[in-house]
Amino acid sequence: MTTSTSSPPFSTDTERWQAVLDRDPAADGQFFTCVHTTGIYCRPTCPARKPLRKNVHFVESAQQARREGYRPCKRCRPDDANGLANQQATMIARICDRIAAHDERLSLDEMAALAGMSRFHFHRVFKRITGVTPKAYELAHRTSEVRNHLTGAGNVTTAIHDAGATPNGQFYTHSAESLGMTPGAYRKGGKGVTIRYAFAEISLGTVLVAATDLGICAISLGNDEASLLADLKVRLPHAIYLSGNLDFEQMVAEVVHGIEEPDHGINLPLDIRGTAFQHRVWKALREIPAGTTASYADIASSIGAPNAARAVANACSRNTLAVAIPCHRAVGKDGSLTGYRWGTQRKQALLDRERQG
Repeated sequence: MTTSTSSPPFSTDTERWQAVLDRDPAADGQFFTCVHTTGIYCRPTCPARKPLRKNVHFVESAQQARREGYRPCKRCRPDDANGLANQQATMIARICDRIAAHDERLSLDEMAALAGMSRFHFHRVFKRITGVTPKAYELAHRTSEVRNHLTGAGNVTTAIHDAGATPNGQFYTHSAESLGMTPGAYRKGGKGVTIRYAFAEISLGTVLVAATDLGICAISLGNDEASLLADLKVRLPHAIYLSGNLDFEQMVAEVVHGIEEPDHGINLPLDIRGTAFQHRVWKALREIPAGTTASYADIASSIGAPNAARAVANACSRNTLAVAIPCHRAVGKDGSLTGYRWGTQRKQALLDRERQG
């Protein structure tokens, strides 16, 4: 295992030249080769015939190569940032799949080694693509596995072990960020957790707004208050439900304003509960500009999982925060509205409203 004190890969000219000879894909993005005799610069993996070692020097970036007067190679296209980004996204997706498929925990060094990167570079690339650190991603995955085990486990510690997590103080400290409550409370159907809620009438029907102490946990659209409240209680039937007070009514008014006037937005704390993959999808949804749409396939590609369009659609259907997490902007490949948790007519109305705004 690589230690934190070891030198990063490709840190010497000898290692870099060997990577060029091997066309090592792990070297892509780490450095570039400049060839004096041709005046071009290349990726380490360039398929062109290798230059003589004496005619090559290495630079840290494509920008540096251009500043030195070199032009990009037409074969490996070192100036194509999208090509490198796609390679990195695919690699990070493989690491995420590895985390999901194995019970043993991977250290940062092990993940970086699998990716063929230094610890620092891997950490930076992983966070840029997923939006979270490798440690946070693995913790979120273990937490979601615990969620799946909690409903049937004999006790919380057993559930944590079954899910591959460690029952230590760190898990209990961070679990509330993903579950919205402690593991014990989740297993008991939210027993002891207080959820405040209120209704309002809007142009799209009735809206239910509910919140824990962490933030808004549900924004639901429907036709009547009773069915909306019943749906809210399905996941956490033993939570303490209280009608919102005056302060809460002001929060509801802010939500209504954000729904009715898309330019205003909903800028309130959210209690977002979901798996690590769902969080990646929901983050991508919030980055889609108002008034525009993206296909499930496009969203899948944007989070580094190009073959997961169906899983993206499923994550959209699990969203419980209408408009705040704008799953109404996700459409089929042909632009069709497909499904929407709160009805396709409301989905169309929300899109029309944003486009007119």
